Amino acid sequence: MSDRLSALDVSFFYLEGPTTPMHVGGVLIFEAPEAGFDYDRLVRLIRNRIAYVPRYRQRVRWVPGHLSNPVWVDDENFDVTYHVRRSALPRPGTEAQLRELVGRIMSRPLDVSKPLWEMYLVEGLEGGRFAILTKTHHAMVDGVSAVDIGQVILDATPEPRQSSTSAWRPAREPSDLELVAGALTDMVRSPAAVVDSVRRGLDDVRAVATRVGQQAVGVVSAALTVARPPSSSPLNAEIGVARRFGTAATSLADYKTIRTAHGGTVNDVVLAVVAGALRQWLQSRGETIDSSSTVRALVPVSLRSDEATSGGNQVAAYLVDLPVGEANPVLRLQRISYEMGQHKANGQMMGAQAIVALAGFSPPTLHSLGARVGNGLSRRVFNTVVTNVPGPQYALYAGGSHMLAAYPVVPLGRGQAVSFGITSYDGGVYFGLNADRDSMWDVDELADDLVGALTELLRTTRKKRSTATRVKSATRR
Repeated sequence: MSDRLSALDVSFFYLEGPTTPMHVGGVLIFEAPEAGFDYDRLVRLIRNRIAYVPRYRQRVRWVPGHLSNPVWVDDENFDVTYHVRRSALPRPGTEAQLRELVGRIMSRPLDVSKPLWEMYLVEGLEGGRFAILTKTHHAMVDGVSAVDIGQVILDATPEPRQSSTSAWRPAREPSDLELVAGALTDMVRSPAAVVDSVRRGLDDVRAVATRVGQQAVGVVSAALTVARPPSSSPLNAEIGVARRFGTAATSLADYKTIRTAHGGTVNDVVLAVVAGALRQWLQSRGETIDSSSTVRALVPVSLRSDEATSGGNQVAAYLVDLPVGEANPVLRLQRISYEMGQHKANGQMMGAQAIVALAGFSPPTLHSLGARVGNGLSRRVFNTVVTNVPGPQYALYAGGSHMLAAYPVVPLGRGQAVSFGITSYDGGVYFGLNADRDSMWDVDELADDLVGALTELLRTTRKKRSTATRVKSATRR
C-alpha cells in the first residue's frame, strides 16, 4: 500500500503559490581536499547514500477527484543525475556571486512530476572552496526527526563511512483505480482513527485542566497578541517570484559570552541580535522608530525532548515582539529573555500538533482553503520568521571535503519580504536570509547589521575585544 501524505505534509502543497514555493534549502561551503572534488564524486556519493532516504526516490501522486490526501509512490524513471546538478562561478568566484546564484536557484519551483528535491555542486569559489546547495520540498523534510538529502552525504571523519550499494527496484506505481480504491478503504477505516484522535484530545484536555489556573493568563495573552496586528513594516510587502540571499557568519563563543554576562539563553541572544540588526536596518531606510516600536517575529521552537523516541513534528511557534525601539542593547536582550520566559511559563504558543490533528479531519478541499487563508493572514499576525536550529559542534565532511559553513534557506510566506534561518555548526552561528528580490534590495546590508548588532552586545560584556569574532572559514567577501 502506498504511503499517504499527512495533513501537515499536504498543507505545504496547498500553501504554495507562484510567489511562495514551499521548498527549504541549505548552502554548504567546503574546502576541497588535495585530491579534489568533482561532480562525478558527488553523484557517486548520492547513489551510495540515497538508500538511507527512500523518500528521495519517490514522487507525489494525487488521488483522482481529491477523495483523499495524495500518496508517495516510487518513481519508476528515477534518474539521480536529473536531481544532482552542476554549476560554476567565474573563477575566482566570490561569495557575493554565490549568493546571487543561490537567489536565482531558490526562485524556481521544483518539478512536481519528479521526486521533490535538487542538489547543486557549485564549483570555482575562491580560496580553493566549493559549495553544495540543497533544495527540498517542505513536505519531505518536515519534522524534527526527518532526514534531508544534505545530511546523508556528511560524515564525522574525512574518511567516508561504508554505504549500501544494493540494487534498487521501484515498486509498481498504482493505477488511478487503485488510488481511488485505497482512498475509499481509508475512508471506511477513518472512524477508528477519529475515535483515537478524540481519545488523545480528551487526554490533552485533562492534562490542560490540571494547569488551567497557571495557563489562563497565557491563553488570554496569546489571543490578545494575535488579535493585535503587528506594526506596519517594510518587512511586509507584495512579493514576487525572484529572490535574493544574504549571509552572515559569526562565532558561537560570542553568544555564550553575552549569555554569561547578561543571562538568558543563547536563543535569546540570537533574537536580540536580530532585533538590533532590524533596528539599524530600519533606521538606514529612514523609518520612524520610537521607544515603543517593535517587529513581531514568528519563532518556531522544538518541543521534542532529548529523551523522546518517537519522531514527527513537535513544534510550538512563539509570537515575539522584538523591541527594535529600545536603544540599549542589554535592555533589548533582557526584554526578549523576559518575553520568552513568559511564553514558556504560561503556555502562550500555537501548538502545531493540535492544529495538525484538527486539520486531519477536513477533506482536502477544505484543508486547501484553510491553509491558503492562514497564509494570507500571516502578514496581519507577524512581520517575519526567525528559525534557530542548533547543529553539531564538530567538523563534518562530504567525500573527504571539510565543511566550513552551513547557511539555511527558509521559504517566504505571502507578504513576507525576508525570513531569517539560523544554524550553529562547529563553533559558528550562520545566518541565511531568504528575501524577495524587489522589496529587499538591501539584504546584504541587513546581513552586515547582524554582525554589527552582535558587536554592540559583545562590547557590553567589558571584554578586551570590542568586535564580534567572525568565523575565519566563512568570512563574507
